[in-house]
Amino acid sequence: MQLLLLERHRLGPRVHVLGRRIHEWHLGVAVIALAVAGRAFGLWHEGLPTGAIAALGAYLVVKDWHDLVPSHRDTAAWTLGIHKRLHALRARRRGDWLPPIAGLVVGSAGVVNLVSALKPTFGWRGHLLLNAKGLRAVPEFDALALPASVVLLAAAIYLAKRRRRAYRVALVLLLALGAFDLLKGIDLVEALLSWAVAAVLWSCREAFVVRHAPLSLRAAVWRVPLLGATAVGLAALVAAVSSPARASLHDVMRETLALMTWTQGPIAFHDEARFVPIGIGIVSVGTLLAAAWVVFRPLAASHALPDAAVRRAAARLVRAHGTDTLASFKLRRDKRYLFSPDGRALVGYRVENRVLLVSGDPVGAADAVPEAVRATAAFAESRGLHLAVLGASEALLPVWSDAGLRALYLGDEAIVDTATFSLADRASLELRESLARLETSGYTASLSELRSLPADDVAHLQRISEEWLQGGEERGFVMAMDALDAAGQPDSVVVVARDGDGVPRGFLHLVPTYGRPAMSLSLMRRGHDTPNGLTEFLVVQAIALLKERGSEEISLNVVAFARWLHSSPHGLVERALGGVVTAFDRWFQIESRYRFNATFSPRWEPRYFLYEGALGLPRAGLAALRVEGQLPKPGAGPDAPPSDEPSLPSAT
Repeated sequence: MQLLLLERHRLGPRVHVLGRRIHEWHLGVAVIALAVAGRAFGLWHEGLPTGAIAALGAYLVVKDWHDLVPSHRDTAAWTLGIHKRLHALRARRRGDWLPPIAGLVVGSAGVVNLVSALKPTFGWRGHLLLNAKGLRAVPEFDALALPASVVLLAAAIYLAKRRRRAYRVALVLLLALGAFDLLKGIDLVEALLSWAVAAVLWSCREAFVVRHAPLSLRAAVWRVPLLGATAVGLAALVAAVSSPARASLHDVMRETLALMTWTQGPIAFHDEARFVPIGIGIVSVGTLLAAAWVVFRPLAASHALPDAAVRRAAARLVRAHGTDTLASFKLRRDKRYLFSPDGRALVGYRVENRVLLVSGDPVGAADAVPEAVRATAAFAESRGLHLAVLGASEALLPVWSDAGLRALYLGDEAIVDTATFSLADRASLELRESLARLETSGYTASLSELRSLPADDVAHLQRISEEWLQGGEERGFVMAMDALDAAGQPDSVVVVARDGDGVPRGFLHLVPTYGRPAMSLSLMRRGHDTPNGLTEFLVVQAIALLKERGSEEISLNVVAFARWLHSSPHGLVERALGGVVTAFDRWFQIESRYRFNATFSPRWEPRYFLYEGALGLPRAGLAALRVEGQLPKPGAGPDAPPSDEPSLPSAT
């Protein structure tokens, strides 16, 4: 048996001592024990040595926490930082963990250089420099160091967001700042710090994956100079107005440059003008930050809706593989598509709040679905978008987990079995009485394919829908169509309720689930002056009529957090969340929707909300509420830069 064996493994190097594998947390515990023992036996006293050793041991334990838990053991890849789980559908890159740390380090370097640029350059360093250069050269390098430091601070923010252009700018600035630090005052420590950080950035350059639109730089050709010219013009105007009458044009120009670079100029400002340098300095910093935002904007997902060819390809995949009850809703007109490389699977999505929000499960051949997920994750990553999924089924959770997403129970989908549905049980007494009243009043129901319905009837149904919405927009994203569109939904059906005079008063719109005998409810509308119970009447009639057509299941809708309403919550967290749901029911009508669906004795199937990162839930949740129409959207901002949206794969 070998005393020490080093094994190469796909998750990282593994060390074996006397045949037993040694984890990093083992080493961390040993280091902590060493710190405690050294303190106990007086080898060192309290202070920096003990604290540093204990901190090192704690870090080794924390970074290797996956191996502490048997269920997570051997699932994380080794890195210098905290070990992360290896996701099969995500690309592995050297230094993938470094961008947030690089942003922090580069930001710190920017602060150090900023302070160094603002402090006086006289003293022993200034005297040393003056032996080699004239006094007039020192302020020039100070003036260069200050804006470079501010840009470095801005670049640090975008470094943490993995922006590729920010990496390049930061690398050049760090190399230049090292030279400026030496030339402006022989700041050897600051220079070495800048160059060391540049070396770290270079070593992890593969991790900066967020791309930038080519037109973003083209836009910067006029936007950035315009910003700079505006700021310089403002500074020159203020300097001219605030300068003494005897100041020459040359002095005003020099003072303008000094104001923009936070350095001392030839003009002294007093009394009411004493705040001019601070004000113009703030303007100059703001201008640099605005220019950085223009330059570092990521490649945007296209705002253009899919063309006819893409929509036809999506419809073919949905008809061939859309066995999920939410699959047909991918054909909404406001959804965009990402295809697997071979074109045999797709996801439908929208971008909201910098989140690429996927609608339900991917649709396509089973072996192509993981590749569609991989392509979606890469697409979002290259554009700096967060990835989330709304309405995922339980069966697809492992695939999304391989893409690094976390699952949160969202609610239950109510699915009615048409063969077993009955109103004969005692619990349906109130429903039977309501239906009897409507039938006595002369209400009837009929089922028709939307494409075969006369144009006058379609127009009447659209008026009912508009009256119901009262000027609002159609809500929904995951489980609703956006309009009654016979051309775009040729296989959908409507169940129309008519009064005793044969006038349509309400309707249900349902779309097919291909590959299984099922239909999914899309729209449910009625006139505001119709009697109570008309919606229940429509659902019961739809169950009977669709059963005659061979449909075995009808999906009504997804009820958020229904498990906590139809079953006892499990644990303190679910009970607390159940209380929150009850408190917000006044606005979101969760409990009333649950009670409506429960009337038809459905089968409940769970649906999930998936999000990226431990802190990604709030942003993704806000995006989901917006696309579902539960929260108003902010006003439309400026157009995003053009993108190179991937074209339709040739296989489709």
